[in-house]
Amino acid sequence: MSRIARLRSAGAPLALVALLAFGPGALAADAPLLRSKQSGPWSAKETWDAGRVPATGDRVVVRAGHTVAYDADSKDVIRLVQVAGTLEFARDRNTRLEVGLLTVTYGEEPSEEGFDCHAVSGPPKPGVARPALLVGTPEAPIPQKYTALVRLHHLPGMDKESCPAVVCCGGRMEFHGAPLSRTWVKLAKTVPAGATSAPLAEVPTGWRAGDRVILTSTKQPGGFGRGGGDGSQTEVRVLAGIDVADAKDPKGAARLDAAVKFEHYAEGNYCGEIANLSRNVVVESADPDGARGHTMYHRHSAGSVSYAEFRHLGKKDVLGRYALHYHLCGDTMRGSYVQGVSVWDSHNRWLTVHGTQYLIVRDVVGYKTVGHGFFLEDGTEVHNVFDRNLGAVVLPGKPLPKQMLPFDQNKGGAFWWANCQNTFTNNVAADCAEYGFKFECRKTADFDPVLPIRQADGTVKKQDVRTLPFVRFENNEAHAMRFFGLNLRGITRPDGFGSQKSFYDLNDVLKADAAGAHPDARRPFWVKNFRVWESNWSVHAGTSGVFLDGVDVFRAEYGIWRSVMDRHTYKNVSFKEIRNKDLHMPFSIGAPAEDDETGKEYFRGIPGFTDNLPPTTVVTSVVRSGSKVLVRGTTADTSAVRKVTVNGVEARATRDNFTAWEVELDAPTGKLTVTAGATDRGGNVEKTPHVVTVE
Repeated sequence: MSRIARLRSAGAPLALVALLAFGPGALAADAPLLRSKQSGPWSAKETWDAGRVPATGDRVVVRAGHTVAYDADSKDVIRLVQVAGTLEFARDRNTRLEVGLLTVTYGEEPSEEGFDCHAVSGPPKPGVARPALLVGTPEAPIPQKYTALVRLHHLPGMDKESCPAVVCCGGRMEFHGAPLSRTWVKLAKTVPAGATSAPLAEVPTGWRAGDRVILTSTKQPGGFGRGGGDGSQTEVRVLAGIDVADAKDPKGAARLDAAVKFEHYAEGNYCGEIANLSRNVVVESADPDGARGHTMYHRHSAGSVSYAEFRHLGKKDVLGRYALHYHLCGDTMRGSYVQGVSVWDSHNRWLTVHGTQYLIVRDVVGYKTVGHGFFLEDGTEVHNVFDRNLGAVVLPGKPLPKQMLPFDQNKGGAFWWANCQNTFTNNVAADCAEYGFKFECRKTADFDPVLPIRQADGTVKKQDVRTLPFVRFENNEAHAMRFFGLNLRGITRPDGFGSQKSFYDLNDVLKADAAGAHPDARRPFWVKNFRVWESNWSVHAGTSGVFLDGVDVFRAEYGIWRSVMDRHTYKNVSFKEIRNKDLHMPFSIGAPAEDDETGKEYFRGIPGFTDNLPPTTVVTSVVRSGSKVLVRGTTADTSAVRKVTVNGVEARATRDNFTAWEVELDAPTGKLTVTAGATDRGGNVEKTPHVVTVE
C-alpha cells in the first residue's frame, strides 16, 4: 500500500494528503494507475486491470487496440486520461468527464505533459490504428437530447502553465454536437432598449429555449474621439423561445428571458446580430477564476470539431495555451475543419492557427476574449479559409512572453494575421478593443518577414510575406468598433498617445517599412465589398498596392484614414453620416471592371492585373452509404471557380463560388481513394489536389 493509500484509509482527502505529506509533485508519482485490460464500457470493472472503475485521483490509460465506451456521468475527478486506443463517448445518454489532463497519443507510459508531445509521433503508419478520442463523430454527432461534457480541473502537482488541457498528439480527436442551421443570424429590425423580443432576418433551426444568446453591440464604444470608457453594449440573454412567423414579424422573432438594456440597431444594410453560444458538446474549465484549461492539436493529428462549445478556457498571458489551438500542423491536417463552434469567455484567443495550412473555419461564434480572437500566429499560415464567422467583444491584451512576432502588441482584434494568402469571406467583427480585421507584418531588428511559404505545387519557397496577396477578402463587415474597422499593415496605436505628432512620427516609420515591401503590381491586396459602421477609423492601409473594390462606411468618425496611398485604387466607395467634420479620406477612383470572372485587366493603375494562382481544395468529409459515397469539401480561389472534380466527376456547389460543394460517387466495398481538385475561370488548375484514402 502506498503512503497516500495509507493516509487515505484514515479518511483524509487525497489532494490534502499529497500536499501536506509529500509536496506538490507527489500526486503525479503516487496517484493510482489503471490500464484497460480489454475493450468495454468505462463503467464496467472488467474493463480495467485493477478490477474496479476509475475514481477520483486516478490516472487512466486506454491501451492501444482497446476501445472503451465512455458511458459515465460522474463527479469523480480523474487526474489523467491518456488515450492510446479509443475512448468513445456514448450517444444514448448524458455523459460527463471531470479530468485534469486528457491526451490522445501513441504512448502508453503515463505523462502529465500538457503541451508538448511526450511520445514521438509521425505520419500514420499503415495498418496501425490511430489513438482516438471520439466525442461524437461527423457522421454520428451527439444527439440533441443528450449532452457530453468534458470539464478540466487543475490538480495539485500539475504545471499551471500547461494544465489542465486536452491535447492530441498525432491521434484522432473529434468533438461533434447536434447541428444548427445557423449559429448566428442578422436582426431584421431594430431592437429597442427594454424589448424582450428580437426580430430575425432568418429563423434558425436547432435553437432551443434555455440556450445562451448574445445580441451584438451596434454603437461605437467610448474611445479616442468619443470620450473614453468601455461602452460595450453587447448583451447576454437566455432564449425563451422563437415565435412563429406572423404579419408583424414575417420571419419570426427570438423571445428573451429579460429585457435588453440597449438599442440594437438593424436598418437597411446595417444590422446587428444575435448569436447562439449553447451546444450539447462542451469543453470547459472547472475553475474559470483559477488555472484555466486549453485544447490543442499537434502535427500529424486528425479530426474535426463541429457544433461544440468551448467556454472559460485560455490561459491569460501564457504563450500557446489557447482555447482551441492548431499547433505547427503544416499541411498534415488537410481536411480538418472547425464548424458551428462557439468559443466564449476566453482569456487567450478563441482559435489560433499556428504554422498550419488548409484549415476550414466556418460559422464559428467567438464571444469575449482577451487579445486577438481568430489568430494566425507566425506568418507562415496559408490556404486557410475563414468563412461566415462572428467575433464579438475582444478585450485588450498585452504581448505574450517569447511570442513569434515581436511587433504584435496584442491590442485586441477579432481577426488578426501576418500573411494574407488566406481566405476571409462573409465574416463579421463587432465590439473590438482595437481592430475588426488586422493584417500586420513588418521587418524589425529581431524579425525577418522572409519566411518559408508553401507554394501551389507543394514545394516550399522563402518569400516576403508582407507582399503576398489575399486569396480572397470579400463581404466582410465590422461594426461598433472603438478604433479600426480594417487595418492593413497600418499604424499600431501607441499606448497613452495624445498628440497628433505621434501619428506623424509613426507614419514616417510606416512609409519606410512599406517602401521596401511592394506587392506584385499585378496582384494587389484586393478588398472586395467591405462594410464598416459605427467606427472610428474605418479603413487604414499602411501598405502599397491596395484595391478597395466596394467600401461602405456608415456613421463613422473617418472613412479612409491616413493611408500609404502608393499604387492604391478605390472603386464604389460610399461614405454616409460621417461624423468628423475635418475629414481625412484621400482616395482615387478606379476604372470599371473589364472582366469580373478572370480578374484580367481588372482596373487601371495595376497594368496586367491577373489571377495566376490556382485554386485550393479541401475534402472535409467522405460518408459511405451502401454502394455510394457522399464527398463534401471547400474550394478557395482569388477569382471565380469554374469547376471542382472528384475522381473525374464534377461536384455541385452548395455555397457561392464552390466555397462548399458535394458530389455522390459510386463506391464499391474496400479501400477508396478520393482525389479532389479545382479549375478557375482563368484556366488555373490546382497542382496539389487533396487526396484522401478511406477504408
